[in-house]
Amino acid sequence: MNISDRNKNPQASRKRIFIGLLGLTFALIMVLIFVGGWIATIGLNHLHPGLTIAAQIIAGIAFIFSSGIISALILSIIFEKELPFTHKIRGLGIKLFLPLMEILGPRLGIAKERVRNSFIETNNRLLISGNRHKTPPERMLLLLPHCLQMADCQRRITTNIYNCKRCGKCNIDNLITLAESYNIRIAVATGGTLARKIVRDHKPKMIIAVACERDLTSGIHDTFPLPVYGILNQRPEGPCWNTLVDTTEVENALQTFLKTK
Repeated sequence: MNISDRNKNPQASRKRIFIGLLGLTFALIMVLIFVGGWIATIGLNHLHPGLTIAAQIIAGIAFIFSSGIISALILSIIFEKELPFTHKIRGLGIKLFLPLMEILGPRLGIAKERVRNSFIETNNRLLISGNRHKTPPERMLLLLPHCLQMADCQRRITTNIYNCKRCGKCNIDNLITLAESYNIRIAVATGGTLARKIVRDHKPKMIIAVACERDLTSGIHDTFPLPVYGILNQRPEGPCWNTLVDTTEVENALQTFLKTK
């Protein structure tokens, strides 16, 4: 089953959260531009009338530019279709708007985890819609968190995941089997620093990453423009402890993004 065939109701809800927060963030930026332009106009008017006009023109250009960016981004999210230049615009949304949304969301009663969840889902849908050029298996990286490994396991798999004895007590065995079946690279990271090193070493064209909301969000942010498809782990025993992942969802992602012979 392809990823796009999954139930879209939860996705629609998360998309609405993201679009709503994105719109509010844009409105806040517009207010700041307006106030900044007004203050600059008052101050510069005492120096030279021409400077006042220049400040108004700059504020107007900033308003038009920001409106165009946010409109294109919102339209691409609504229609789940990559519009012209929206790839670069998505980067601006990741780098600029997301941190502001993480600040604004909790102040509106939306937990930061829900904000991140909506961002991850929106990012995934945009990646699927723009998936015109499939990734060769040798350029795909499946990146996993170390908490998928059983906490009492003595095998060190962060240096080499194939140190796993494949006892089947955690998802690592099944994920290695998937990596072998699709001939892709697979690695385990203990945190952001090691994850970035793994990415530098492997130089993938695309990453399918499994992690919690916080780590996926920061990973997508840090590695842009490298595409990262995020899959949330399951935490029946709490964060960072004997977590799980739906391996069927991982395989669906591989089938969606991999270039098959």
